[in-house]
Amino acid sequence: MIESRCGLVCSICEYREQMSCSGCLAIAKPFWGESCPVKTCCEQKNHEHCGLCSVFPCDLLNQFSYDKEQGDNGKRIKQCSKWAISN
Repeated sequence: MIESRCGLVCSICEYREQMSCSGCLAIAKPFWGESCPVKTCCEQKNHEHCGLCSVFPCDLLNQFSYDKEQGDNGKRIKQCSKWAISN
């Protein structure tokens, strides 16, 4: 089951309950800001998630995934790859 645009697994996210977040598939804007550039890009291209994009993984997704403070060392990229295979 797809949980996010970027590959984040929302069901194990520590912020889900704290911020009453229902995930980017169900919300217009994230709890942490006005918009998410990854979500916006993916939705503008009419993709269910980033793994379906012809430029996956792009610089933007890599930047998010490997961010020193908020990144996950590529876990979301691997998850998008799994989702793409199962489509």
